[in-house]
Amino acid sequence: MNLSDSQTAGDVPRRISAMEAVLNHLRGAIERGEYAVGDKLPSEAELCRRLEVSRPVLREALRALQTMGLTVSRTGKGTFVISDGAVADPTFGDYAASDLLEVRRHVEIPVAGYAAVRHTTEDLDQLNHLLERMEQETDTTAWVAMDSLFHLAIAQAARNPVFRRVIEEIRDALARQSAFLNELGGRREQSNREHRAIVEALVDRSEHDAVEAMAHHLARVETTLTTIVRPQHRTAPSTEDEDHA
Repeated sequence: MNLSDSQTAGDVPRRISAMEAVLNHLRGAIERGEYAVGDKLPSEAELCRRLEVSRPVLREALRALQTMGLTVSRTGKGTFVISDGAVADPTFGDYAASDLLEVRRHVEIPVAGYAAVRHTTEDLDQLNHLLERMEQETDTTAWVAMDSLFHLAIAQAARNPVFRRVIEEIRDALARQSAFLNELGGRREQSNREHRAIVEALVDRSEHDAVEAMAHHLARVETTLTTIVRPQHRTAPSTEDEDHA
């Protein structure tokens, strides 16, 4: 099978990963009813053979399907379809995406403002170092790890240990969400620009600009997430088909 056939560019053409191509193919098959609710997907070995991809790539796609609420993995039994349409509120680790976003809006936006007026030179040095590494990084796993460190560093710069503790509590879920958005939403470069705007506001000690920059960052996260989980467009019936219905 040629996976490029299932690569949909969306509004803006972009190169997609092998994992995303596999995900698009399997998601489309589920939404079209080729795999009905209750059906078991073919084994990993069979899917790898059919789709001509490695097992790590396939497993990433299967994890994404589960995050989107389309499938469930049962130990020793396989992967089963539980819905023919992605849930609007996927789960990352222990937390739903909507819960994460709500907490982040109420914590990270004001934290950015506090960080703008309370940060030290050492805080800025750490943040700039992270930014430089993230802007050069091409490996998603490494970038995601630094993304988590970036948000922890902002909380540290706010000089309130409770804020840092909150971010540490949701750090694993944030990392899972970040990986999901970067694999499926092509968010890395955009995130780097948004992070740069936050740090520039801190350098200027502008509480207003820092709050605005973090609010924009979180809004873009929400928009991208919504776009990813929105059901894929199904092919509309042609006029000729309707005439013969």
